[in-house]
Amino acid sequence: MATQRRTPGSQTSLREANRARIVDAIKKHGGLTQVELAGATGLSPATVSNIVKELSTSGVLHTTQSIRSGRRAQHVTLAHALGLVVGVHFSTRHLRVALADVAHTVVAENHMPLARDHRADNELDKVSMLLSDMLDSVEASRDEVLAIGIALPAPLDRASGTIARSGIMRGWDGVVVADALERRVKRPVFVDNAANLTALAESRFGAGRGKRNSITLDVGDGIGAGLLLNGQLFRGNNGTAGEFGHTTIRENGPLCRCGNRGCLEAIAGGPAILDELRDHLGSLKLGDVVLQAMAGDARCIRAIADAGKHIGVATANLCNLLDPERVVVGGELARAGELLLGPMRHAVERSIIVGEELMPDIVQGQLGTRAATLGAVAYAVDRVSLTPQSASN
Repeated sequence: MATQRRTPGSQTSLREANRARIVDAIKKHGGLTQVELAGATGLSPATVSNIVKELSTSGVLHTTQSIRSGRRAQHVTLAHALGLVVGVHFSTRHLRVALADVAHTVVAENHMPLARDHRADNELDKVSMLLSDMLDSVEASRDEVLAIGIALPAPLDRASGTIARSGIMRGWDGVVVADALERRVKRPVFVDNAANLTALAESRFGAGRGKRNSITLDVGDGIGAGLLLNGQLFRGNNGTAGEFGHTTIRENGPLCRCGNRGCLEAIAGGPAILDELRDHLGSLKLGDVVLQAMAGDARCIRAIADAGKHIGVATANLCNLLDPERVVVGGELARAGELLLGPMRHAVERSIIVGEELMPDIVQGQLGTRAATLGAVAYAVDRVSLTPQSASN
């Protein structure tokens, strides 16, 4: 007698695929009612109800009663007890680490300043030590960590796992960051560009929610862009898409840290703003410039407005290419709010090809300086396999 094989069209395979669709939808949205799950997955309400009940019994999902539009509804999330994930964000001068459960609830968080030219080995050692302390603080073990996501402020070569352009992070050149941290913590590690992970976080939890085509700008010491196209992050052929700060806007302009001249970042990034204000403020940081501007300092207001104008011209070019619904502006400089966004909008209006009625919204990000860290948490959750085949047995 022939052995019965599971085929792609079999009832078992279909049910496993439907389970995976539901789990993936909850990963993406963080939590949905059963009615919303049916809409997000295209499955019937009865199928959703049956699978949610099954996965709740097996400990994959958690349900609570809620009220939507005046009616009782069942809200579905991933079960907190499935395990923990870690989000790590290295900026040029700062490290932030968040420990969260798979339902994206942050249970511990820590951050510290970094030296200007920090080195990968020292900083990855710090992550390992911080993680141990944070796990102790919530009485958890390293074995409970399912995955770690890392956000780096540099383009990444997807094939090699290293920074794609030498000199952008001088102490990190040639380092396969995921492998280096995995050796230290013995847990799976996944690395992406900080602008991509900022875009991921804003699209799921912040100002980009509900938009399938959006651009998220990460504006601080560096300038990057995360591109959400048709609901998916666009990383390009090699993984280096979105290097917005290294688009040339002034031929023969100032030298950029990437080695080229006239890059947007060299003209409107944090170091350029600080250089312009050094005779006025001395050796302050970008956050201090933002605070001084918000307190009414005319020189700081002008410096941020000039940066906004340059970023706006470059943003108009990007909008003419991609036609997004919304532009979300995050990063440390975005804390200046309308002092930055006003000049940006004016520059975009002057240079964009479409009429005012078709212009994308230009809005401030909602997640602040934690955006890339929360994006790294979401990225780690996305890479964890929670497909519950065992529930079918």
